[in-house]
Amino acid sequence: MAFENGALDATLAAAAGNDPALVTELRGAFIESASRQLDLLKRSRCDGNWNVAAMRLKGLAASFHAEDLLIAAEVALESAPGEPAAIRGIETVLARFSGNVPHRF
Repeated sequence: MAFENGALDATLAAAAGNDPALVTELRGAFIESASRQLDLLKRSRCDGNWNVAAMRLKGLAASFHAEDLLIAAEVALESAPGEPAAIRGIETVLARFSGNVPHRF
């Protein structure tokens, strides 16, 4: 994955204008929602629950133009419930969006 926050940052800036507090609030809401879906993925034990959580995550990513998260959600959709690599991929993207992981080139 290309570790790029540019599209997400641009989407947040377009929605919030010149209000840095609103950008911060929107980013927090995005990360919170994505984290909630990740938690559901981690607890999924059947295809149905796994697919619903992955589709919600994919929709969230598409809404915010978060390409890396969209790709990670698609990987999850193609994976079996509980697939550790799919979960790690999503965790990595969310950690980076949260500022907890340095960018890699």
